[in-house]
Parts: sequence; structure tokens; C-alpha cells
Amino acid sequence: MDRLEELDDAVAAAAFRRLVRHLRHRDDAQNIDLMGLAGFCRNCLSDWVEEAGHMDKEAARETVYGMPYAQWKAQNQGSATPEQLERMRASVALNAPAQSAVEPGTVNA
Repeated sequence: MDRLEELDDAVAAAAFRRLVRHLRHRDDAQNIDLMGLAGFCRNCLSDWVEEAGHMDKEAARETVYGMPYAQWKAQNQGSATPEQLERMRASVALNAPAQSAVEPGTVNA
């Protein structure tokens, strides 16, 4: 079995919160660059929170961004260059197929 599936929920929650706080602190790390490197960004993370927590999109984004998304975007997000967009497209193409949300308290087998 994948050790990730055996990870205690409290440990996973603590690691998730640390990741979110890290991304909030590193507002210099642009979403487009995260997408180009890893195929996911803050918006993806908030989409996963939305899906897993049965939240509306704006509430999930505020959970991840620490403020309303429109405010964060106005303060921190620059325009993407054509090169950044191409890196993002190439990176996203490498992503695994989407997995359905896992209900809280359950694991994927």
C-alpha cells in the first residue's frame, strides 16, 4: 500500500496548512511559474479544497490565498509571458489524470 494512504489525517492536515502558509508567504512565486514547474498552483490547490470540502469557489480560494482572490490577484499577480504560458501548457500535459475527491475520513484504495 502507498504510504501516503497510511499517513495520519492530523499529520496530513498539518503539512497541508504549512504548505498553504508557505505559499501565502511566497507571494513572489507566481502561479504561472508554479504551473510551469509542477503543473499545479494556488488555484489548483483551492479547487481541490473546494471539491474535498464541498465549498464554494470563492471560500476555497480565500482559504488558500488568505484574502479574497481578486485582492490577492491585484496585489501580487503579474501578466504571464508567452514563454510562461508555453511552459505551463507543457507541464500540465505531464499531469496524471484527475482523481476524484476523497471524502474526509476516507482513503483511496
